[in-house]
Amino acid sequence: MKRIVLLLETSRAFGRQLIIGIAGYSRLNGPWSFYKEPIDLKSSIPHLTSWKPDGIIMRDSLITKELLKLKIPTILAIHDSRYPKDLPVIKTDSYSIAKMASEHLLEKGLRNLAFCGFDNYDWSMERGMCFSRFNDEAGYKTYAYLPRQRTGKDDWENEQHNVSEWIKTLPKPVGIFACNDDRGQHILEACKMTNLKVPEDVAVIGVDNDPMICEIGDPPLTSIALNVESAGFEAAKLLDQLINKKKITGKQIMVAPSHIVQRQSSNILAVSDSEVASAISYIMDNARKKILVDDVVKTTNVGRRTLEKRFEKTVHSTIYHEIQHVRIELISKLLIETDLPISQIASLFNFTDAEHVSRIFKKDKGIGLRDFRKLHKQD
Repeated sequence: MKRIVLLLETSRAFGRQLIIGIAGYSRLNGPWSFYKEPIDLKSSIPHLTSWKPDGIIMRDSLITKELLKLKIPTILAIHDSRYPKDLPVIKTDSYSIAKMASEHLLEKGLRNLAFCGFDNYDWSMERGMCFSRFNDEAGYKTYAYLPRQRTGKDDWENEQHNVSEWIKTLPKPVGIFACNDDRGQHILEACKMTNLKVPEDVAVIGVDNDPMICEIGDPPLTSIALNVESAGFEAAKLLDQLINKKKITGKQIMVAPSHIVQRQSSNILAVSDSEVASAISYIMDNARKKILVDDVVKTTNVGRRTLEKRFEKTVHSTIYHEIQHVRIELISKLLIETDLPISQIASLFNFTDAEHVSRIFKKDKGIGLRDFRKLHKQD
C-alpha cells in the first residue's frame, strides 16, 4: 500500500476538492494510505521522515531544502512562480479564467471594468494582467486596485478602508473581477460601507465557487467554477507514475474554469440601448427554445440590419452568436450540475438529436459533450 502525504489546506473549497480528486484516483487504483494533519500544514513536516512516505502532494509554500533532500516524489500546488522547476505542479489557468470573467462582464453591457487582487501572489497578478489584456482587445480600460503599503496589526481595517475608497473613485456602473472569492467578499463588504448598490452600481465576479464564501455574501457572489477535482485526480495519477519510477519533470496540471455560477452580485443588464437590452432579455428568457435571429428582431421596434449594427456596437457580438453562446452555457451547466442523459438535454433545447448539439457544442468549447462532463463534473 502506497503511503501518500497530503499537505493541502482544507479551509477552502480548492484544497478540499483537490483531496476529493486524489481520493477518487486512490479508490480506483489503490488503495493508498494517506497522512493528513487536521491542523496547521507546517506542523506536519517534521513527521514525514518517520512515516516514510512514498509520495507527497503539497503547497509550494511548504517546500524546504530538507524536504527536497529526501528525494520523495512530490507534486506542488503552486501559489508562487518561484519553485523548483523540475517538480510537477498543479496550476490554475489564469488566461482562461480572466477571459471568462471579461466576457461575462462585457455581456452584461458593462463598459467600466476593474480588477481587485492581492499584490503578494503571482496567480493573482497573472489574472489581473490577462483580464486587462482581454479588456484592451475589446477597447476598454481596466482600473486596477493597487494595495498600499501595509502597516501592522490593523492591516485588514486599513485595507478595507482603502478598497472602499478605491471603489468610490470608479466610474459607475462598474464590473469588478475579484481574483478569488475571498477578494470578492471583501468587495461586497466595501460596497456596504460606501452605500453602493450591488449589482446596480457595482457588479462583482469571483473565482473558485466556494459555496460557503459565495453564499455568505450579501448579495450572494457570482463565481467562476474550476475543475479542481479533475486536477486532483490527474495529480494522483501523475504521482503514481513518479512513484513507479517513471521519469517526469516540469509537468503542469492545469486547473481550468468550467462555467460561471451566476448569483445576484452580477445579475444585471447594464445596456443603455433599450432595443439591444430587449433583445438580450428575450434571448435569455427563451434560450431553451429553437429561436432564430428573426424571432429576436420581432421583439424590438427596429429592423434586422439596424439591430445587428447596434447589437455588435453594444455587446461586441452578433445576435446569432449570442443565441448560441447562451444556449451552450446553459447546456454546460446541465452537464456539470445534473445527471441528465445527453439525449434528454438535447431534447430540452429542441435539438433534433444528440449528434447535432454535440457538433455545435464542440465548435464552441473545443471539446465534446461527454468529454466535457467527464472533465468538469464532480462526484
